Amino acid sequence: MPAAATGETPRPSERKPLWLLSCVLSLCVGLLFYMAASRSIDNDARVLFDSLAHSTKQNITTRVKSYANLLRGAASLFRASSQVSRAQFHDYVDNLDLQRNFPGVMNLNYCVALGEAQRPAFETAMRRDYPPGRDGYPAFAIDPPGPRERYSVLLYIEPIASAPEKYGYDIASRQPIADALARSRDTGAISNSGLPVPMPGRPQLTGMAMRLPVYRNDLPISSVEQRRAAYLGSVGLGYDLGLMVRGVLAEMPVRNVRLTLFDIGQHASEPLPLARAARPVYDSAAAGRDAPWWQPPGSRKYLSSTMLIDYNGRVWQALFSVRKSDLYTPFETYLPWLALLVGFTGSMLLYTVFHTLASSRLRAIRMATVMTDELRASQLRLQLSHQKLRRLAAHADQIKEEERKRIAREIHDDLGQNLLVLRIDADMLASRTQQRHPRLHARARATLGQIDTTIRSVRQIINDLRPTVLDLGVNAAVEWQAAQFRLRTGIACEVSESHCDISISDQCATALFRILQESLSNISQHANASRVQITLEKSRDSVSMTVRDNGVGAGVERRNKQGSFGLVGIEERIKLLGGTFLIDSSPGAGMCIQVSVPLDAGGEEVHRPQAAD
Repeated sequence: MPAAATGETPRPSERKPLWLLSCVLSLCVGLLFYMAASRSIDNDARVLFDSLAHSTKQNITTRVKSYANLLRGAASLFRASSQVSRAQFHDYVDNLDLQRNFPGVMNLNYCVALGEAQRPAFETAMRRDYPPGRDGYPAFAIDPPGPRERYSVLLYIEPIASAPEKYGYDIASRQPIADALARSRDTGAISNSGLPVPMPGRPQLTGMAMRLPVYRNDLPISSVEQRRAAYLGSVGLGYDLGLMVRGVLAEMPVRNVRLTLFDIGQHASEPLPLARAARPVYDSAAAGRDAPWWQPPGSRKYLSSTMLIDYNGRVWQALFSVRKSDLYTPFETYLPWLALLVGFTGSMLLYTVFHTLASSRLRAIRMATVMTDELRASQLRLQLSHQKLRRLAAHADQIKEEERKRIAREIHDDLGQNLLVLRIDADMLASRTQQRHPRLHARARATLGQIDTTIRSVRQIINDLRPTVLDLGVNAAVEWQAAQFRLRTGIACEVSESHCDISISDQCATALFRILQESLSNISQHANASRVQITLEKSRDSVSMTVRDNGVGAGVERRNKQGSFGLVGIEERIKLLGGTFLIDSSPGAGMCIQVSVPLDAGGEEVHRPQAAD
């Protein structure tokens, strides 16, 4: 027989395969945890890297825009005056404090446009007016020498110490730059060739330049021909691209991020495939470092992101790359192994717990079954209790309505008739004593008025107990209650009906009337309303009543406050009739109460309106 059937403890050889299986399964779970943790860390690193790359791109764009604004300010200096001297330009640039306010900017400069016919006289005037050493400038000479059709000679460079060798340099001697200057002259826009500026003796600098045309301020510049005629030269800005990029990268919280910039021309809308032999404009990798800008295909050690940067009409393609390990925190480095250990250990512990609890599983199931049966029985008893309470409340309410009806009828039949006979006698007495006994006549008239007051009080008591208008149907009862509400409160109350004669049971009509009474009572006491609209509608198999006001409304917490039973009573009345109850209200938006009951609610006997006595 099996050991479980005989009560014997299984031998270790019988348990060993189960423990080996649990170890294998636990190891598989641990490996799944390891893979999930690694993938999660890689995804987080990718999101972080993309965010940092996008932020760095925005910072570079912001720096370039600030340089462009600086260039426009320098152009405005020449636009504001017909003649700007070297001293004035020096003072202007000195006040800008380029090193502190515009990191990376090496100098601001101005070059004048000349023709070959103007060159000799211009050189002579410059050597005469600005001898060597004045303002720190060297001797003036146009470089490179030789006749050319057009010249763009650097005339002002501030600070001059940043590039004294460029004084007198003809920047249009390089054809790409001459083409960029011509486009800028004709369009009035900022120009740049996209080529680094040669910096003799300073190979560590990556010099870049931006230029903006300067026109005569007394000539129009609306068309290309007008701009060419008014063209004087251009103001330029030289900056160290490497210094600017290093400053932006230094703001990143992650170190060792590599940024490589390529000039891909104009009007590029998406990154271009680049050959491995492509030469970048700038590479943040250390000089001499044996690390190509491209990464081997399928490399899993690096993350890279390619973005486009607008550089005043030209486009830089920026390649950001970083080792994944540089993005990991020390905790994230060991997190996959920790997940492996947790998965393996947790699975083993779960197996141990399940194995330990296996012997008591049947007992737990039996206990759960017993508790479930007891809970279901308790719920059934609770439901039966609720049903009994509801039927008891309905019975009590029905008895109360019947008692009210009986009392009102007895008052009407007994006390009302006696008062009517008494009034007839008093009226006859007053009529007979009118001529002969004035004092007795006055007394009789006073008694007659007292009897009339008593009759009105009796009628009011009868209406409070159960209005006789209910015998005329629910339509008449609703209209009568609305009229009484208008008379008592002065609030405008409108009644609209879809049918002139709605036939429902007496119990249903009484419930709708009591609900209307309770709703109007709440409006007069709490709503602070100026208008009430009552709608009574009949559909194919139900009748609905809506009471809407334009008062202050009430939130959920106010409607459900302790000690408030008006709305609860309305809801219970409707549930007893098998109908529906809806309330729509919010503070400051008024309240709308809508009830709907079946036409056959309240029994088979349907109330029919009868003629009044």
